[in-house]
Amino acid sequence: MMDAVDLFLRFLQTEKRYSQYTLLAYKTDLIQFSRFVQDNGASDSIISCTTRQIRSWVISLLDDGMAAKSVNRKTTTLRRFYRFCQQEGLVGQNPAEFLPSLKAPKPLPVFMEESQMETLLGSKDLPEGFPEIRNFLVIELLYGTGMRLSELTGLKDFDIDYSRFQIKVTGKRQKERIIPVTPELTEIIGYYITLRNRTFNVMEGGTLILTDKGQPVYAKLVYRIVNEALGTVTSSGRRSPHVLRHTYATHLLNRGAELNAIKELLGHASLSATQVYTHTGFEKLKRVYQKAHPRA
Repeated sequence: MMDAVDLFLRFLQTEKRYSQYTLLAYKTDLIQFSRFVQDNGASDSIISCTTRQIRSWVISLLDDGMAAKSVNRKTTTLRRFYRFCQQEGLVGQNPAEFLPSLKAPKPLPVFMEESQMETLLGSKDLPEGFPEIRNFLVIELLYGTGMRLSELTGLKDFDIDYSRFQIKVTGKRQKERIIPVTPELTEIIGYYITLRNRTFNVMEGGTLILTDKGQPVYAKLVYRIVNEALGTVTSSGRRSPHVLRHTYATHLLNRGAELNAIKELLGHASLSATQVYTHTGFEKLKRVYQKAHPRA
């Protein structure tokens, strides 16, 4: 069984160019299902599992309180795994092929108000000291470009085009895209790089964002930086880097940007992923109506 899983994960990594986070999620799902099968004595291997056994796993996940969205993600993992096994001749049929998806509510994206971001970033004076300017730049980059956490941690010095005021990011499946930035943001980046190089005696060309010890930044540190920064302007429990991505898209939409343009800036594969922000905008319109209309 593990040979089939290893082949599948290698396929996703080399052929589909999935990120390490996506690969870990797939691997975790398959290991969990394998343990369920073994613990219930249904089969020695997930290779020989049936649709009924998969449904039993789904029921057990729901009984444990797992959200429908998370269960759907796990069944998608099985569906793709067995499709791969079928293509490789390891199984005759895909037992997860016709497994229906569970209906899951689609929560609206959490985002910050413009006034909150102005409070956070509106100071004309840049912070002093490497950790302070680094933290400030992290917030500026996430809010100013809408890039993902993994895209931020992967930024290199040469991804910044100072003359054209743009940044190249490498997104999901190693797809590159160009994001325009303001001249002010490029100035902050330049100031940060000068301080970074002087602090750690490094040359330009490597990872853009570094830790307090001069090492490439990691995801947990970025999350902590964002969580602490947003905590100064909001009491919401949702204070992740992705909130700033939602904020970027919502503010663009509220100020008249076309949905297709936002789709390209975010690096979405389809417009359906971007359309969630129209609901966010509509909710804001409803609040304005209910507050201002005399008959509301």
